[in-house]
Amino acid sequence: MALLNILIGDDHRIVREGLKQVLADAPDISVVAEAETGPDILARVEALGGSAGLAAVLLDIALPGRDGMDVLQALKKAWPQLPVLMLSTYPEKQYAVRCIKLGAAGYLNKSAHPDDMIAAVRKVASGGLYVSAATAEALASAVGGSGGRSGAEALSHREHQVFRLLTAGKSVGEIGTQLGLASNTVSTYRLRILEKTATKNDVELALYAERHAKAPAGA
Repeated sequence: MALLNILIGDDHRIVREGLKQVLADAPDISVVAEAETGPDILARVEALGGSAGLAAVLLDIALPGRDGMDVLQALKKAWPQLPVLMLSTYPEKQYAVRCIKLGAAGYLNKSAHPDDMIAAVRKVASGGLYVSAATAEALASAVGGSGGRSGAEALSHREHQVFRLLTAGKSVGEIGTQLGLASNTVSTYRLRILEKTATKNDVELALYAERHAKAPAGA
């Protein structure tokens, strides 16, 4: 039986331990490395030889040091053949389509059943695309409504990063530091985000994000 070597990239130790415990039930899967920050993930993958030493990377979206979707892009640029399975607490309709468009081999919510987690790892490690029912619905909705996107769906990749950090309570300065942007550039993105989401300030934006997360897919 060929062993599937996996790297877990997540900044929460309890999450990494939980994932390792789930994957330990699969005799063909071995977690050979873990990392907490975006830069550390890239360094660990490089040290392991990229796709030569790893069957897949399990990658969180919300990471310190470097955004998970930026890390995804860097991984796909350096090792195009290395499958990346995105893991998140965010609903599929918020991030799944964006991640898959950026090259992810799948998107899975952290609350997924352990059997689904193992199946997803095996699927992407074998070169397939793992699409849950919720992700499939999000993809179908994105295709069906691609001509008239609005609100958060109309945000660019960078605007969406700023949107997520703003709604997480980060200041303009903190966002600039995390994304490597000048504060005035972040402020410009913030104004665009407020305009596209039809909100007036950060409080309204946070309420908008909460409603968007709870709304049924396709709503």
